[in-house]
Amino acid sequence: MAILRAKQMREMSDEELDKKLADLRMELMKERAKAKVGGVPDNPGRMREIRLTIARILTIKKEREVLNKR
Repeated sequence: MAILRAKQMREMSDEELDKKLADLRMELMKERAKAKVGGVPDNPGRMREIRLTIARILTIKKEREVLNKR
């Protein structure tokens, strides 16, 4: 799965962001499971990248929530 930038995420709808968030959380869970079982993940930087992308999505969703309350 390719990394998403904040600009790309802001162009996505809420439904698309929710779907992407669910996909990333599932992928992170799988990566963590691989790391636990095998000891060394295939790409250790990938887990960090996924976590940061999840954080970006949550931040953008919160920004939209705050802007919609105004």
